[in-house]
Amino acid sequence: MRILKGTGVCGGIAFGKLYLFSKTEKTVKRTHVEDTESEISRFEKAQQEALEQLEALHDKALAEVGEANAMIFEIHQMMLCDEDYLNSIRSIISDQGINAETAVAVTADNFAEMFSSMDDEYMKERAADVKDISERVIGILSGTGNVGTDYSEPVIIAAEDLAPSETVQLDKSKILAFVTEKGSSNSHTSILARTMNIPAVVGVEGLMEGNDGMKDAIVDGGTGTIYIEPDETTVSQMREKREDDIRRREMLDRLKNVNPVTKDGQEILLYANIGTPDDLPLVYANGGQGVGLFRSEFIYLESDHYPTEDEQFAVYKKSLEKMAGKRVVIRTLDIGADKQVDYFDMPKEENPAMGVRAIRICLNRPEIFRTQLRALLRASAYGKLAIMFPMITSVDEVKRIKAIVEDVKSELRSEEIKFDENIELGIMIETPAAAIVSDRLAKEVDFFSVGTNDLTQYTLAIDRQNSEAEKFCDTHHESILRFIKIAADNAHANGIWIGICGELGADISLTEFFLSIGIDELSVSPGKIPELKNKVIETDVTAVKGRVGEYLKY
Repeated sequence: MRILKGTGVCGGIAFGKLYLFSKTEKTVKRTHVEDTESEISRFEKAQQEALEQLEALHDKALAEVGEANAMIFEIHQMMLCDEDYLNSIRSIISDQGINAETAVAVTADNFAEMFSSMDDEYMKERAADVKDISERVIGILSGTGNVGTDYSEPVIIAAEDLAPSETVQLDKSKILAFVTEKGSSNSHTSILARTMNIPAVVGVEGLMEGNDGMKDAIVDGGTGTIYIEPDETTVSQMREKREDDIRRREMLDRLKNVNPVTKDGQEILLYANIGTPDDLPLVYANGGQGVGLFRSEFIYLESDHYPTEDEQFAVYKKSLEKMAGKRVVIRTLDIGADKQVDYFDMPKEENPAMGVRAIRICLNRPEIFRTQLRALLRASAYGKLAIMFPMITSVDEVKRIKAIVEDVKSELRSEEIKFDENIELGIMIETPAAAIVSDRLAKEVDFFSVGTNDLTQYTLAIDRQNSEAEKFCDTHHESILRFIKIAADNAHANGIWIGICGELGADISLTEFFLSIGIDELSVSPGKIPELKNKVIETDVTAVKGRVGEYLKY
């Protein structure tokens, strides 16, 4: 038996054959061409064919794994139409008189090296994308295929790494688990595995060494362990563990319609974080009571132009109607930092996480902000909508926001357009500044929602996109928990409710703490709701209140 360790990114136990996924090798041979114009035309024809393939992949991904996962293929299409990329290939063909395959390969290497050398983690990931689209074009030019998937039975996919285009072409009905030598918890493969709810482990050093066929294997996505050719004792132990997991999932499923109330009668709202209306069925399927974070920036990220008022209104209205009276908290535009939109034409910033992002963009470009606010207010007539503003640092910002909201309301009244006159307005507590002045901020709004991802980043001075700094990031640091308690105390002192919509909201080891300090709502990924609900109903808040000081190091 061989035991390998990696990082588990989706829990569960899978038994099956380990299928070694390998790419079709594309050996690019450099050749001289006389007619460079004809060679450029050959490349452009291949580029168009690649764009058609990517469009088909987008449609396939959209149907199988949802809009958020399909968006990568829109990004690939944009990259394949990038003028710098295209001009480089054309120039190499015409200036050096060489074949299109070599020109594409050289350009891919140059661009990948450029992306890899950047400090921003998001941009570093684009190196793999430019390689992916270039290999596709080379494959078309040379007549070689992309992916070999000759398995006829359900298998555990093992690979050095998987590109988005490779992942989406796999037969999902025959995948038991994903295991990769490279990759991270935020890779496309990891995201897909969580969407499909199948075990997945990444960063498995030595995975491809010594594997030469369909060997029996067990994948434990919870511990990040892979057992190759397991012995009988391990098989028996893992079967028992899988049965325990199945029984636990069945038990959690039975909690779907149970209200999240603690043993001593304290109620809490369990909401869901979503990106698009397509995610709403998952909210109901997992027993969510509402939406605590609707990331409206996806409307902008998935568009090639500024979304119009009517385009946004249609999305918001659809979401509210689907939620049938349950609260939907929609966060206003939150781009910048790791979320860039080309048509916004934002200037390059040395430190974008600290730059003009989120509400700062909205206040700098009020015409964009007003368009979104009009769409949101119009939609509020069709359900229980709350508007949340991100990246707040001061009372002055909130007052400016409220003045714009009141002006937009006046416009709608004059146009005799209905909206909820009592719509809730809230802010995110995701900067230390907001937490510290939360006593004053609470007097201006109807609710707080703690964005623990950014609050952690700004409190600990650790870039959340920097994998090298991750080992220094203590998400349970007492400073972060103290900020959350300060915000909770100030919210309740001023008669408003407070929730948490960041990753810590789903951290079961902190649920007792959050309940003890009076957090009113937790908003998490839909699939996290059942386990979180189980933790809530098992907790006796009265019994654990005395432990708050342990978390805060008092």
